[in-house]
Amino acid sequence: MDNKERALFEKKSLDLVRMKMLSLGIEALIVTDLSVIRWLTGFSGSSARVLMTGEKIWLFTDFRYKEQVVHEVSVAETVIAPDGFAVELLSGRYPFGKTVALQSDNVTWHEANRLVELLHGQHRVIPVAAFFDEFRMVKHSHEFSAMRRAAEISERVLEHVLPMISPLVTEFDIAAEITYQHKKFGAERDSFEPIVAAGVRSAMPHAQPSAAHFKQGELIVLDTGCVVDGYASDQTRTVALGKVSDEARAVYRIVQEAQELGIASARCGMVAKELDAVVRKFIADHGFGEEFGHGLGHGVGLEVHEEPRISPKGECELQENMVFTIEPGIYLSGKFGVRIEDTVVMGSSGATPLQQFSKELIEL
Repeated sequence: MDNKERALFEKKSLDLVRMKMLSLGIEALIVTDLSVIRWLTGFSGSSARVLMTGEKIWLFTDFRYKEQVVHEVSVAETVIAPDGFAVELLSGRYPFGKTVALQSDNVTWHEANRLVELLHGQHRVIPVAAFFDEFRMVKHSHEFSAMRRAAEISERVLEHVLPMISPLVTEFDIAAEITYQHKKFGAERDSFEPIVAAGVRSAMPHAQPSAAHFKQGELIVLDTGCVVDGYASDQTRTVALGKVSDEARAVYRIVQEAQELGIASARCGMVAKELDAVVRKFIADHGFGEEFGHGLGHGVGLEVHEEPRISPKGECELQENMVFTIEPGIYLSGKFGVRIEDTVVMGSSGATPLQQFSKELIEL
């Protein structure tokens, strides 16, 4: 994204946030979530706080990022705060009114208490949660661009690692290769630690890679993603090492059809839990309702797991330009698991996957 496009995006984002602040009677907002700070300002460092009013925005960080903020931040006045954000906030240099909102869902108990104590008497501190979700769920063109590149890189990496899988290597080996190749192909990092789980371990939805060697006749779940320009990708494919049982093939086909049904059924205006219910019923009708225990999907953006949540409790209405996963799975304890996942972009006429990698069962 060029500087002009970034500036327009930041201005639009700040305008939306300020309109919400005004409607809620908030004079100032303290932002503690680093992913929101990056969304608002472009700053990618690991230490920052933002103070935002109806007129101004300040970004507070430390000496380590003195040079970085010059290159990344133009929308906010940057402050290097050697004594920390709380002390700097009370210096009197930042007029921020009487009512201050604090991002309560992304701050430690210690920091929240300290800020309340320091501001008590002159300012009223109110907690706000999920304040930015409604804005971040609907993506901008530059966000789509970054996520598409991240998806492309992860697919290239999957193509690279599949031929490496054999009884001579371990889950650790493949997971390490995924991480290495993500960076080699241009990603900043993994968006989460790769899941590489074979055989009975594939029945654990979030299994960590192990030192186990792959065995002939096993299903292998590979859940991977990477980050490009701050934005994540997320995809899962289940493959077979050699021939697998008829039961494994049958379950794979159910999950494949369920995942395709989820993509085909997504519509703007649909409530998230309704989409989840369509796929959940399909799996239950095939006798595996108890073996699909997680939500159908989740939003993807600056975080690999964000709103909207496509689950039995998901109350969000699907909107154009939302990005989320569709990832049904069936997990048979002591046997195997199958999950297939794409990240999709919600359009006016339906959902379009970012991933193009085959969903037919690949036998290595």
